[in-house]
Amino acid sequence: MPWMKPVFSSMVSEVGWDDSTNELLVKWAKSGKVSAYGGFDEAKAFELANAPSVGQMVITEIKPSGARHRYVG
Repeated sequence: MPWMKPVFSSMVSEVGWDDSTNELLVKWAKSGKVSAYGGFDEAKAFELANAPSVGQMVITEIKPSGARHRYVG
């Protein structure tokens, strides 16, 4: 079952994990859309959800990683 956790960020409103697809979930603050990123484990989702700067971590570690990305909502 997927989980989502609200985060304090101007860029991201929630971070989560979908165990059925093994994807990191990122809900964008402005659009409300959810992006799913493959190639990460649940530990990375917890790390991102608890990062001091969620937006910075997305920019420096998630997006440039070459991870598979798709919109899910």
